[in-house]
Amino acid sequence: AEMATFEEQTECIVEALFSDLLGEDGSDCRSLEIDSGDSVQSAEEPPTRFDPVVVASRLRRMGDQCNVDFEKVSSEALAEVLKGKKLKLPSRCLQMEKFGAAVESLSRSWSNQNPELVYERAFLAVSVKLLMHVSKKVLSMVQPSQLINVINGNSQVKSYIEACGGWVRM
Repeated sequence: AEMATFEEQTECIVEALFSDLLGEDGSDCRSLEIDSGDSVQSAEEPPTRFDPVVVASRLRRMGDQCNVDFEKVSSEALAEVLKGKKLKLPSRCLQMEKFGAAVESLSRSWSNQNPELVYERAFLAVSVKLLMHVSKKVLSMVQPSQLINVINGNSQVKSYIEACGGWVRM
């Protein structure tokens, strides 16, 4: 049963990423990365089945490769995200806007500094890395919906992923 929309797939991927981040040893996704046996599947044959756990582990690897040091970046939006510990419910929406704004500005500057890195990949890597960074500090502050909305809300990233052949090929 293929997932219907890009947005639904994003939701599944982010949920898988979250359960990996919340897993005590953090090895759940990474051990599943040996997904459908690379020896069985030839390199030319693209994956046909959508597996959110596999895509989540790829996103996590992209996040791991992101070398942005959030503590050293001067960004108002980022500062708001990092200090937003004691938020009441209404300000969660504001914080989500700040999360999106922080990811956007960091992605632009990181991809500008690294011309070989396309903006869309930088965006995904930075959003995952920032989520991991914030969740280590204050887990209760981080919601799957933040990342889902940030990815689904960026039409440029969505178009890029769809042009690659969807999440399956990311």
